[in-house]
Amino acid sequence: MDNQLVQSNVCIKQVLLTVVTVICIVLAIFLGINLYQRSDPFVSSVFSLEGDATRGREIFQINCAACHGIAGNGKVGPSLQRVAKRKSSMGLIHQVVGGKTPPMPKFQANPQEMADLLKYLEQL
Repeated sequence: MDNQLVQSNVCIKQVLLTVVTVICIVLAIFLGINLYQRSDPFVSSVFSLEGDATRGREIFQINCAACHGIAGNGKVGPSLQRVAKRKSSMGLIHQVVGGKTPPMPKFQANPQEMADLLKYLEQL
């Protein structure tokens, strides 16, 4: 019986070690991707600027409202209400400039325009 108890403890330790290892690997991958994305010169320049939500609203109305609605509550495209709570600032930047979700087009914003739009999106 003592042998079974020892084997059981060894098995539990192996499972815990495996779980901790997997968590560490996932965290390392996440941090590596995050650091890589932050090293993007465009993203860095956007984060270095102060956005203007009023100007961001104007940019949104011109470029985004046709699909996302005047108030960002969805139309052809999804609702952007509380989008900043669902998606990181970096994720929003990459989504806007990359247009990775068809039929969303790429938006070729300069860093200040992107900072303004980001500020507005954070307030939706």
